[in-house]
Amino acid sequence: LIIERDVSIDDIEYRQLGNSINCSAENNLVVRAYRLLQTLRGIKGVRITLEKHIPSGAGLGGGSADAAFTLKTLNNIFELNISDNELATLAKKLGADCPFFIYNKPMLATGIGDILTPIDIDLNDYMIDIIKPEVFVSTAEAYAGVNPKQPTENLKHLITNTPIEKWREVLHNDFEDTVLLRHPEIATVKQDMYTRGAIYSAMSGSGSAVFGIFKKS
Repeated sequence: LIIERDVSIDDIEYRQLGNSINCSAENNLVVRAYRLLQTLRGIKGVRITLEKHIPSGAGLGGGSADAAFTLKTLNNIFELNISDNELATLAKKLGADCPFFIYNKPMLATGIGDILTPIDIDLNDYMIDIIKPEVFVSTAEAYAGVNPKQPTENLKHLITNTPIEKWREVLHNDFEDTVLLRHPEIATVKQDMYTRGAIYSAMSGSGSAVFGIFKKS
């Protein structure tokens, strides 16, 4: 994502490279983020190049991250002096998980993913492998099938006080209950993570990507 200020441009010059996105430029989250600040602060004259590599339908938040960092970068280059908390409030207008990427650090997300609480996790001794099978899981499909369970213990306490080696026993992604049944390829990827030595593996968000946490050798 490259964002440049250019006074010779009347409005916005947008170019997209890499993976295709099934939406118009004006509906892309990057352009919508620009329009949001344009409406609020009157900014103009921007050249944006988005080279898309994070796949859609993977549960990795690629579009949300693009939107959040567009807000952060425009805030910097136009010297708008908007605080991170204010940016997060604006980002919520673009998507429930966009505020997470404003802070860009470990957070416990509650509500619809927009209520964020910092959480202390140190993964310096670990590496994370992410695999996306050739399966597209729409957010609507995943949410239509999920039956979220109320945790019996405080989730923040579980994450911060349970050794990562024990996460497999206490942390579960409720989306997996239905998504893995509909898309067994995802279940295979998850099992392969454990076969390769992952100490914890789960589907990322609503899928279809799967991540595995491995101890660094």
